[in-house]
Amino acid sequence: MRRQILVSLMAGLSVLMTAGYFAAGVQGADEIAVEDFSIIKLYKLKNSHGLEVHVTNFGAIITSIVVPDREGKLGDIALGYNDVSGYINAVDKPYFGAIVGRYGNRIAGGKFSIDGKEYKLAVNNGPNALHGGVIGFDKVVWDAETKVDQAGQHVVLKYLAKDREEGYPGNLQVQVTYTLTEKNQLVVDYLATTDKATPVNLTQHTYFNLKGEGQGDILGHELTLHASHYTPVDETLIPTGEIAPVAGTPFDFRKPKAIGRDINADDEQLRFGGGFDHNWVLNEASSKPGSGDMRFAAEVYEPTTGRVLTIHTTEPGIQFYCGNFLDGRLQGKSGQAYVHRGGFCLETQHYPDSPNQPNFPSTILKPGQTYKTQTVFGFSSR
Repeated sequence: MRRQILVSLMAGLSVLMTAGYFAAGVQGADEIAVEDFSIIKLYKLKNSHGLEVHVTNFGAIITSIVVPDREGKLGDIALGYNDVSGYINAVDKPYFGAIVGRYGNRIAGGKFSIDGKEYKLAVNNGPNALHGGVIGFDKVVWDAETKVDQAGQHVVLKYLAKDREEGYPGNLQVQVTYTLTEKNQLVVDYLATTDKATPVNLTQHTYFNLKGEGQGDILGHELTLHASHYTPVDETLIPTGEIAPVAGTPFDFRKPKAIGRDINADDEQLRFGGGFDHNWVLNEASSKPGSGDMRFAAEVYEPTTGRVLTIHTTEPGIQFYCGNFLDGRLQGKSGQAYVHRGGFCLETQHYPDSPNQPNFPSTILKPGQTYKTQTVFGFSSR
């Protein structure tokens, strides 16, 4: 039934499939502009410093993030498309800008057990389940509302994932709130409740290129990850269960390092991922002032534009993926092809395959509990 609904939705979106669908103007910081295309809407957040974040209720997708460089020149740093058809029909399903769930990342063999009962999921990534299934949260229409207050401009998106949707147990009520602040931060708040025990691992899947989307590869970006360990994987990218030190390996980003410096090293883990596509275990203590209870997770600096991205999160892990499967076939908003390693993702999360890994932090949400996490993306330049 859900597949039939998606087919009907695609047919009904033909009127939206024109260049510029996501390119209309944005209102002032005291109001939120909304482009209304029947059930699909585009929400345009903007602060007084000129930062813009565009969000659609299809897949809770972030379609654009516009920020200045060190000279004040504005540029869109988020990979994506000009129209909804791109997100529906994308080659290789890159999940540009989407909220992925009910379980972000991979679950081995598309199955897990809770209290002795086995659940089988849709298998959509080799032998494994990836990012919630064939029709995950990135392929559904969310209910949305907006508000403006002292904290900033907000888009609140809600979705009810029904019991056994893509094989998962429990009716899961999900809420994701995007907030653009006057501190040049994009705050992402996640909430969920369930009526049956179920795994939940939500994340945001924006691909960044701080030079600007479509402006070549990201190998010269300098990355810092506040993580002394990572979770090695097998050839299908499922964690082995080991929590391994990064010291002495290409996975050591504890000090700023160009993404491309070690990417071609003779390393089995890099061969499995085709580059970096792994989960880092975030350190408990934050080395950044003003972070409060949030973990400092990552910082990325792009030398030619001076743009800086910082990430703080309440989550224990972060998946760093450097666009290994981009190959030039996808054309983005600028009309430029997205080349190999033309964008990177930093997905705050619990560890992959946690339902099958007893030594990993649990991702099982039970009735009466509330899933609540927060990630803050900060934008600046130097």
